[in-house]
Amino acid sequence: MIKSLSTLTLALVATVGFTQQPVVLTNNPTDKKVEVTIDGKPFTAYFYPGPDVLKKAVLYPLRTVNGTDITRGWPINPRPGERVDHPHHVGMWLNYEDANGHDFWNNSLSVNHGKNTYGTIVHTGIKSIKSGKKQGELTVTADWLDKNGGLMLTETTTYIFKGDAQTRTVDRITTLTAKTDVTFKDVKDGFFAIRVARELEHPSDKPEVFTDASGIATKVPVMNNAGVTGSYRNSEGVEGEAVWSKRAKWCNLRGKMGNETVNLVIIDHPKNVGYPTYWHARGYGLFAANPLGQKIFSNGAEELNLKLKTGESTTFRYRTVIASASLSDAQINTMAADFGKTK
Repeated sequence: MIKSLSTLTLALVATVGFTQQPVVLTNNPTDKKVEVTIDGKPFTAYFYPGPDVLKKAVLYPLRTVNGTDITRGWPINPRPGERVDHPHHVGMWLNYEDANGHDFWNNSLSVNHGKNTYGTIVHTGIKSIKSGKKQGELTVTADWLDKNGGLMLTETTTYIFKGDAQTRTVDRITTLTAKTDVTFKDVKDGFFAIRVARELEHPSDKPEVFTDASGIATKVPVMNNAGVTGSYRNSEGVEGEAVWSKRAKWCNLRGKMGNETVNLVIIDHPKNVGYPTYWHARGYGLFAANPLGQKIFSNGAEELNLKLKTGESTTFRYRTVIASASLSDAQINTMAADFGKTK
């Protein structure tokens, strides 16, 4: 009987889901944060310390329903045993390596690659903050500035936060409007990304060297693999590090953090440019969707070079689900179908 009831409960949960929990957003301008709690527990914060600290605003950290931090701590809050590569990988963010030749992706105070074409994304304001019984919403604005401080793009981003007894969900809807003609050249490093905790990386069995479009190499050494359990799976059934450079509607990073099962899913939206996106998902902890790097990921078979004329806009939509449970392909497909119905 117990087994039968358990099976019925799981079936009901898969069908109707858990009850949505209250979300509270609290503005903390002194610390340059908007803090998000779900069911009274800290989930994340919109962190906008300014370009003297970070070259873009981020969500940091991101936590499970149990309070487990699934994002890397370094360089903001280092934890023992973490990698200390790629200092520009912080929390959850959206930017790109080549917009009119300006690199918004690699820009960081911690490492100066000697380039003079870095771009900076500067938080310019909070348009609205809404707490709610079933979700919370935050709308913010930012300017994408060239190396001389000239305005290239304006950004309006809405975050929608939800949670239940098993999951935490963030929808990011970002509209970019060109203030001059802008070309996003097809490159590898972009676009919507999360840098995950060490436990969610793939175990590493050899050192790696990753090179950006300017030939700058970053060494990623072999590390102690104790407790490192991450493994990708995408909507097409591709697994492991083979998801890199593959198109897919969603990608799921599965692992354990202590005794907690964690599934971290990023879902693309059918209205996005380049849908279904290519994935720039690396075993060392970079989990990114890059719809704009088509020439790189297709080995030249495709090319996009997205162009926005002055005054034109484009909108990108991504859903991130952090589950303290194993999610089946069918469950994620249901989530993706639900997300696809949103504007």
